[in-house]
Amino acid sequence: MARGCHRIYLGAAAGVGKTYAMLGEGWRRRERGTDVVVGFVETHGRAKTAEQLRDLEVIPRRRMTYRGATFEEMDVDAILARRPQVALIDEIAHTNVPGCRNAKRWQDVEELLKAGITVVSTLNIQHLESLNDLVERITGVKQRETIPDAVVRSADQVELVDMTPEALRRRMAHGNIYPPEKIDAAIANYFRPGNLGALRELALLWVADRVDEALHEYMAAHGIDEQWETRERVMVALTGAPGADAPIRRAARMARRAKADLLGVHVRIQDGLAAPPPTQLQAHRRLLEELGGHYREVVGDDVTKALLQVARAEQVTQIVLGSSRRSRWAELVRGSVINAVIRGSGNVDVHVISYQPSAEDHPRLHPLRRRPAALSARRQAAGFLLALVGLPLLTVMLHVWRDGLDLSSVLLLYLSLTVAVATVGGLWPGLLTALGGFLLSDYFFTAPVFHLRISDPQIVFALIVFVVFAGVISALADLVARRTAEAARARAEAAALARLSSTLIDSPDPLPRLVEDLRATFGLDSVALLRQAPDGWAVERADGSPVPSSPEEGTDSLDLGQDVTLVLTGPRMPADDRRVLAAFAAQLALAVVNRRLEAEAAAANGLVKGNELRRALLSAVSHDLRTPLASIKAWTTGLLQPDVEWSPEDTREILQAVVAEVDRLNHLVGDLLDMSRLQAGVVQASNKPVGLEEVVPAALRSMGGDDRLDIEVPETLPRVAADPTLLERVVANLVANALRWSPEGQPVRVHAGAVNDHVELRVADRGRGIPPADRERVFQPFQRLGDQPNGSGVGLGLAVAHGFVEAMSGTLSIEDTPGGGTTMVVSLKAAP
Repeated sequence: MARGCHRIYLGAAAGVGKTYAMLGEGWRRRERGTDVVVGFVETHGRAKTAEQLRDLEVIPRRRMTYRGATFEEMDVDAILARRPQVALIDEIAHTNVPGCRNAKRWQDVEELLKAGITVVSTLNIQHLESLNDLVERITGVKQRETIPDAVVRSADQVELVDMTPEALRRRMAHGNIYPPEKIDAAIANYFRPGNLGALRELALLWVADRVDEALHEYMAAHGIDEQWETRERVMVALTGAPGADAPIRRAARMARRAKADLLGVHVRIQDGLAAPPPTQLQAHRRLLEELGGHYREVVGDDVTKALLQVARAEQVTQIVLGSSRRSRWAELVRGSVINAVIRGSGNVDVHVISYQPSAEDHPRLHPLRRRPAALSARRQAAGFLLALVGLPLLTVMLHVWRDGLDLSSVLLLYLSLTVAVATVGGLWPGLLTALGGFLLSDYFFTAPVFHLRISDPQIVFALIVFVVFAGVISALADLVARRTAEAARARAEAAALARLSSTLIDSPDPLPRLVEDLRATFGLDSVALLRQAPDGWAVERADGSPVPSSPEEGTDSLDLGQDVTLVLTGPRMPADDRRVLAAFAAQLALAVVNRRLEAEAAAANGLVKGNELRRALLSAVSHDLRTPLASIKAWTTGLLQPDVEWSPEDTREILQAVVAEVDRLNHLVGDLLDMSRLQAGVVQASNKPVGLEEVVPAALRSMGGDDRLDIEVPETLPRVAADPTLLERVVANLVANALRWSPEGQPVRVHAGAVNDHVELRVADRGRGIPPADRERVFQPFQRLGDQPNGSGVGLGLAVAHGFVEAMSGTLSIEDTPGGGTTMVVSLKAAP
């Protein structure tokens, strides 16, 4: 069976007309004789969308019951049984009610497609999985319903339903999207012009990328290698050479005039260990991004081949290169990148931009710059010492055995000594040994002996070859030593960077470890982070001693931003260490910023919690304190009416009601005061041996008693270490909460028992129970989970009980009551 086709109408936001367009297409297909049904359409009460249904056949929805509520979902089985040619299905990112055939509606669509049914559907851009976090940052709203990008990309057709933000906001204002009571809130929040503009751009870019993919697939399938100029793309090569910003600016101007994309490419030569990037490359990258371009770095052995590969992969139409700074000889030996790119560019235009670096960009080079020593001074001294001692000793030995040796054997022995000296001391001791061997062999072992004159030309040639080979071997030995030192240094840098990465990953606050690792890595005396304060410098973090109190006291300093300076004391660092130091400095700056942001977030979180607490307090107090006050005022005002005759029974009943409301107010005020004491941390429990058989009856008497209570507190239980007053309040609050939630006629059981060295008091009700996910939240202030707005109490009973139990070094936990309900368990340690 052939798979059905999938067409998606994609929109940037609700109300752009996706459902309207889908229904219009369904009606047009029906007019052409296609069997079309409406699998699921959500009109959202929009009259014009409902009118667009016209006379299309609608598959009845399936009614599902979940947690006492009824929901309507798409009936996949009915559509499969009906087997239409085309099914119209709205909002395919929708999450189905538990119990449906599939968890997501897009999975229902996949079943229909596999059955050979063509599906026309709708989707908003914010539901794409890859854009979910970006949409949340733009709009501030987290989308709970998402769909994998692969599902949408595999669709046969994706059509964008576009509308400008201004037009969409006008539709909203005219009441064509949401009902009147939701218009103002929507326009002021989600449907702001900035939000809609950003979402629209996301949708346009996503669809453009999808079209680009389709074009690449078509060209690959048809064997098309040359570029199609469907859209101008300008690529500029970044070398990091001084003054090479001129080609970047020229390329940006060319891209702007042609309304083209701008791409900057830097080719890094792959030669084993990664070399440091050119000095100016980061500046050129920032310039490129400021001019609206995108940076790309590739690794390759051949610069020309890498540039052309990127150009073909990105469908580049123009390549911009800076003019070569190489000499004629260098181009003759190494070849010209510009000429090679021009020869291999095909139908891509290549522009060569001439530029002249300024004096600042092209500093004067010193031709005799001293190469850094690869070996330590001690090894070089040992090499010179070995040369000075070894040459005379070897000469004496050879002079003693001269009758049994020819000149070739003598030169080989001097060459062996040269190799040994170069291996120990490097190039210069090796050259000294080679020169000494040349002179000594000439003076002592060539005719005429004891003269520096040579009579035989062949011997002259042999000595010259000896000197050349000795020099080459000395240079190679020095090169090996230098490469060994560089490899050791690279390993040390890699290890330092690996430690740096692990510190950032493993530590929630990496700043202390970064400072310690920085000092240990470079062998510094001390490292300090100093923050600029109004009255001087303050130490943010330091390691080692002495700790500098200002940047002037350190050997070196780096500005990390955020008014923070990194100060180092100890030996000055060589230039090669600056790369790793820069990595440490960047991570230290990031750690300082993160620490500051975490502090600000913690402060903001405290303010948010305080605001939430105040809002909850005002909400609770405004209702739960005013209601009894209104009742008391109404009853007392009625008693004071001179034209009403009240019987003694009525008067007594009213006064009892007033007393009950006053007790209720007193209880509320007490809970508020207790909660304020708990949050201020001033509650102190005076624990002493207490019997639960004494506390529980006292707590129930304070509540007035209730015939629904089933009490079982044996007198034989061990006494507990508790504060009698606080424990009485705990029992009263727990029992009151249980009575409030237990249905009429259902008992509330209060029983106690000993468990090891603790005594547990259990208060069990037969209410609806508390889900595990909400059990921690019920102990927070002003929480009334599931209460009606007019419920009694401000949601402090359990919070106060929890705080008092913790003050007595006990625990208050929640368990399920067998058969349904909630059991509050107070566990207190038995008194010694």
